[in-house]
Amino acid sequence: MIGRNESRLLLTVIRQLETKRLWLRPLTLEDAVQIQERFPHWEIVRLLSAVVPWPYPPDGALTFCRDIALPQMARGEAWFWTIRLKDDPDQVIGVINLTKGQNKNRGFWIGLDWQGRGFATEAAEAVTDFWFDELKFEVLRVPKAIANLPSRRISEKQHMRIVGIEDHDLVSGRAPAEIWEITADEWHAKPKPARS
Repeated sequence: MIGRNESRLLLTVIRQLETKRLWLRPLTLEDAVQIQERFPHWEIVRLLSAVVPWPYPPDGALTFCRDIALPQMARGEAWFWTIRLKDDPDQVIGVINLTKGQNKNRGFWIGLDWQGRGFATEAAEAVTDFWFDELKFEVLRVPKAIANLPSRRISEKQHMRIVGIEDHDLVSGRAPAEIWEITADEWHAKPKPARS
């Protein structure tokens, strides 16, 4: 379990990332309150992994931050950031993460009020750069439900390719999911979006 002091120390290990419109700030225990307000909506969770409890408990975000995300960050197994608009940096509008592992290296969600504006694409670009340029991994793989068209479009924009199809247990039930992949060489060869 990670307390407030330990979560602040992680800020020196996992740096803040910046995009044209966003700040990606390392997750802290204090973020749980806003995550609890924005995350537990069926439209957000239905195509996520069934490890997400549903109905989402009143302490779900606190438990997730304290007992799962922050310990993984402390062990160097995962990197979690809150997504914030530069013009409203006190508001958490979503979360994005990177995780060591074979087929599940990146995940994210965006609050309902901010969906459809390209924020997830922008955040995914920044953390994928971090994955390859700073963490020096050779391949990034992400699973996504075939029904999750907005998430699939992000992978398409990033020039990723489908390398497998598996049935996954999702919050909404068992369904086919694709494994998308891009290598470090492919990532560095693709055209980069304009940055500020």
